[in-house]
Amino acid sequence: MLDVLGRDVQGEAAVLRGRGAVSRVVLPGGVGAWVVTDAGVMRGLLMDGRVSKDAYRHWPAWRRGEVSGSWPLAVWVSVQNLVTSYGAEHRRLRGLMASAFTARRVALLGPRVEEIAGGLLDGVEEAAGRAGGGVVDVRELFALPLPGRVMLELFGIPEEFRGPLREIIDGFFDTAVSSVEAQSNYRALYSTMGELVAFKRRCPGEDLTSALIAAGAGEGGGGGLGEKELVDNLIMLLSAGCEPTVNLLGNAVALLLGDLGQLELVRSGRVSWGDVVEEAVRVEAPGANAILRYAVEDVRVGETVIERGDALVMSFAAAGRDPGVHGEDADVFDVTRETRREHLSFGHGVHYCLGAPLARLEAEIALRALFGRFPRMRAAFVPGELPRTESFISNGPRVLPVVPGPAAHQAAAGG
Repeated sequence: MLDVLGRDVQGEAAVLRGRGAVSRVVLPGGVGAWVVTDAGVMRGLLMDGRVSKDAYRHWPAWRRGEVSGSWPLAVWVSVQNLVTSYGAEHRRLRGLMASAFTARRVALLGPRVEEIAGGLLDGVEEAAGRAGGGVVDVRELFALPLPGRVMLELFGIPEEFRGPLREIIDGFFDTAVSSVEAQSNYRALYSTMGELVAFKRRCPGEDLTSALIAAGAGEGGGGGLGEKELVDNLIMLLSAGCEPTVNLLGNAVALLLGDLGQLELVRSGRVSWGDVVEEAVRVEAPGANAILRYAVEDVRVGETVIERGDALVMSFAAAGRDPGVHGEDADVFDVTRETRREHLSFGHGVHYCLGAPLARLEAEIALRALFGRFPRMRAAFVPGELPRTESFISNGPRVLPVVPGPAAHQAAAGG
């Protein structure tokens, strides 16, 4: 039974990996599934047309109501968007999403990400001053707000929607919520997103929400986005663009401060910040377990047969530390690792994350800015003992206490 609080994601992943490439697990609510831990098997299944993410077409337990909308994790399978689509429907939606989520739009965000990061680091500096040079939480002050602000600007979200959306997205990743809480969050989610879409129709702008609404204008002629599709895809893009990047930043900072030798490698220029990002994503997948996929027909994995209609969980946490790919020291954070880019944390195949370039861009800019501003920053935690997010899906530190030390300009002025 997977721990709904995710108290030891990596320990649990190691146990599951020891049971074989695939094994049985129980999700909240007593829902059974197969978990995939072997990186090679996972890569193959992520490319396999016999594996779907569409619960409405390929998960009999959902179609028959054996798993209902009251299930605490129902929002992950009930939405109908790019992530949960299959076949021709997925190709249609991905084409529409890609047309709005272009490389040019992402590249143009770079200077704005730097501005947002700089402003947030001013706040960290002020907080450190108030603390008399003591401990501040850089997750709360920097890693958490930065991706959210970037996504809110990318989507053109007005100020009045930002607080409610942040709370909703937090609840989206909480795998320990009750059925009542989950349903309340589900209603709030659709109510808020419906209001947002109505506002952007009245007041369109040069933003991703307006671009997707424009794409939806073809609904009557076929090929466009229907109303629920539009809302569901906005939910997917917003949630996928916030929480995983928060985790990526938190994990990377914790790993670097936990091993100053690794930090020195990047500061000396022997490796790049991009290398840091890839190794951090590998060793601590920001999304530990991806739910759910379904067997469209019987699929054999070694001696095991995953029967038609069975649900699958992809354990990116386990695959990222697969010793068959990364060696016997796969648990070790090593920015010089030759296989650092051979991870599956952004997915693979047709469902490869559309936002991966943006996540990489944000993380590289943010890490460079943070460690550049505070060259003497040190950990105020014991490596490996930070409290983690209470989720088996979301994987990152819940707090990140550090002693920033003097800012670079202060250190220079003081010699």
